Amino acid sequence: MYAVVESGGRQYKAVEGQAIMVERLPYEAGKEVELDRVLLIADGADVKVGQPLVAGAKVKATVLGEAQGPKIRIFKMRPRKRYRRRQGHRQTYTELRIDEIVKG
Repeated sequence: MYAVVESGGRQYKAVEGQAIMVERLPYEAGKEVELDRVLLIADGADVKVGQPLVAGAKVKATVLGEAQGPKIRIFKMRPRKRYRRRQGHRQTYTELRIDEIVKG
């Protein structure tokens, strides 16, 4: 059984017992979180697709902590114009362990 949930404008496949990395959420480690934007629930041959959300469905998860993604380097240059700009960015993610998928 799995579900497709939306968090931070992105979609994630949530399977019970597995961990997923989502965009940073304002919760501390150990806190339980409910993701209520469920787009799809599949249980074998039984598939429920929301229009746009599955009514009454939730995914319960526990926050494991925060982690940072890989460093991304941005470099802009205009040849023959002496224009060079270098910038770096590192996105922060929240790691969630999926505890339970509640059907609607």
